[in-house]
Amino acid sequence: MAEQTQLQAQSTEAKFQPYVSPDQAPPEFTFRALFLGAIFGILFGGVTVYVGLRAGLTVSASIPIAVLSISILRAFGRATVLENNIVQTTGNAGQSVASGVIFTLPALIFLGFKLEVARIFLLSLVGGLIGVFFMIPLRRQLIVKEHGTLTYPEGTACADVLIAGDRGGSFAGRVFWGLGLGALYTLFQNENLFAAWPSTPTWDIKKYAGSSIRASTTSEYVGVGYIIGPRVAGVLLAGGVFSWLVLMPAIHFFGAGMTTPIYPGTVPIAQMSPTDLWRTYVRPMGAGAVAMAGLITLLKTMPTIVSALRASLKQLGAGKGEQSNLRTENDLPISVTVGGSVLLIIMMWAFLTFKPIPGAETSMFANLIAAIFVVVFGFLFVTVSSRITGLIGSSANPVSGMTIATLMATSAIFLALGWTASAFGALVLAVGGVVCIASSNAGDTSQDLKTGYLLGATPRAQQAALLIGVTISTFAVGYTLTAMNKGLEEFRPLVKQVDINHLPPGVAAEENNGQRTFDRDHFSYHNAQGQEVTLPGGNFYLLNAINSSEIANGKYLYNPKTGQIEVQWIQGIGSERAAAPQAQLMSTVINGILTRKLPWGLVMLGVFLVIVVELLGIRSLAFAVGAYLSIGTTLAIFVGGAMRWLVERSTKRTGQAHIESDVSPGSLFASGLIAAGGIMGLLGIGVKLLEATGKLPENALAWGQKFPAMANNNVLAVITFLLLAVSLYYFARKPLEGGKKD
Repeated sequence: MAEQTQLQAQSTEAKFQPYVSPDQAPPEFTFRALFLGAIFGILFGGVTVYVGLRAGLTVSASIPIAVLSISILRAFGRATVLENNIVQTTGNAGQSVASGVIFTLPALIFLGFKLEVARIFLLSLVGGLIGVFFMIPLRRQLIVKEHGTLTYPEGTACADVLIAGDRGGSFAGRVFWGLGLGALYTLFQNENLFAAWPSTPTWDIKKYAGSSIRASTTSEYVGVGYIIGPRVAGVLLAGGVFSWLVLMPAIHFFGAGMTTPIYPGTVPIAQMSPTDLWRTYVRPMGAGAVAMAGLITLLKTMPTIVSALRASLKQLGAGKGEQSNLRTENDLPISVTVGGSVLLIIMMWAFLTFKPIPGAETSMFANLIAAIFVVVFGFLFVTVSSRITGLIGSSANPVSGMTIATLMATSAIFLALGWTASAFGALVLAVGGVVCIASSNAGDTSQDLKTGYLLGATPRAQQAALLIGVTISTFAVGYTLTAMNKGLEEFRPLVKQVDINHLPPGVAAEENNGQRTFDRDHFSYHNAQGQEVTLPGGNFYLLNAINSSEIANGKYLYNPKTGQIEVQWIQGIGSERAAAPQAQLMSTVINGILTRKLPWGLVMLGVFLVIVVELLGIRSLAFAVGAYLSIGTTLAIFVGGAMRWLVERSTKRTGQAHIESDVSPGSLFASGLIAAGGIMGLLGIGVKLLEATGKLPENALAWGQKFPAMANNNVLAVITFLLLAVSLYYFARKPLEGGKKD
């Protein structure tokens, strides 16, 4: 039977003819293709970080990049299909690396450490390049020999777009419409730009205490909702409804009569707003739910993972020594992939040893163990990811489950070795982060190489483009992550008496270059009367609380003159505007194993909630993420999913039914909305940073603040958001240029 399957694979390989013949050698690896691809890599890398941290979801960028490339390069003269393929290959690397980064590395904040651009850059670079290097030896076995078995759906769809563009089909207009309308809408909607109306219209239901209905009315959320579809969007909203309209009111109902705080809360429940209830009680429960759902997803795919690993290792061994002189079979030499991988691992070890995270210094031996774990888990899950995306696509690739498995295994080994200090938590995260980034990038690398195989691209050129794309995009990822953390931060007045010499368990004074003082020249907050208060940072000590029974998790500014905590510093990542659910989950896993200091009651509530949801036959991972996120996120995403349901229902009723796909009119328009929301959102964060440094006055562009009746009008915010959703419905039903329908 095995011999028959092998003969069928060889027959398929022999019969397949790519779009561009191997005998032809059209322009491919050109400067303009690499330059444009690098720009897209930086752009979509930043957009993915922005959208992913806020929505907890990411979407593929390969098709939007391919569509835009066709249009842009056409304006500079006729471009070959292989040049456009290099553009999307280079650009898509930014999105795939960013996806892995945002799932893991922001957990440094939740573990009590600083986010540093240099550290994000190095770990992103190591993970991204390992994902490419480890996948290259698998290309011939997975992409070529199993062409008829592994479909790689996203890669095949991207090839269809590039071929259609080469033949004269045009999709770019629909993406540009989405970009234009989305950018115009976000310019007025974003709280850091014009702020013409509330960015998150909110209704706290007074007669149903503890509940709240709100929607973050952004263009990227409605676009994400359309692409993921009504089913997944509905399950996400169901999780949000459970948390915000069932669980939180129940907590308030049963706890409002208590005069003392309930751990992990630090104030009585009666004094908590819906946001406080969500941050204190729902997020630990949601983290437990997401962890359990990720493990269930991993267990469900375990048979596929095992068979994928066996098949890949067997074929990798059988394929040794195979050489081909064809252009379309010309890979980077094995010396480059092996040598590059070894160099990266040495770089990682050296960086962890000689440039450790401040406050997280570990020994040379521990760092060597971490580097070995990266090799072992990296090769294992890169192999699995590369194959499983060919079977079920990148969107269903259980990267988070594989990362949880890596963290659990590494943490358990560290626990057995007695390495339980907070520094080892950061080391575990470094291992998990690199493996997650490598697995994520390997899946997208496989899709890109499949696109190239169908088109007749030169593998060596694509692989070089991937390496360049990863390297360049990591700069954007690191700077975007740190900019969001600072740009979305908030300082709030909070008075609490503490003894600096005898701090509560779980609370520690941080030091910077031997100094306890806060390393900011100044910071500002608004007092209860709405007045802005600016204070010098050097007058305060910085305290960090993790799993304390007296002070909620987070960072606080302590005034040594008064002996009190006077300000709470809420960092951008982890706030309601950038919840980063996967990163919170990773920190929960690490803390749970190494320190065993978690609100286990809440975590177990989330675990058993997911078990109930699974028994009901519902996709538990989407429900768990929805339960963790703010309902403001899930409700806005659901509107996009509802638009897709209306489009499919309308076209079916009129007899014009088409299958919604990555290249359908609505999906292309939605991709434009996502890109526009991300780009304009990052622009708003840039404005916020300039305001924070004094280079711009506060609310420099927010002219809407001059008209309170408009800026505080929730009804206006809802109406404009629904108009944007209607535009999505309109363009989704309008055929693509040239009369093409999907």
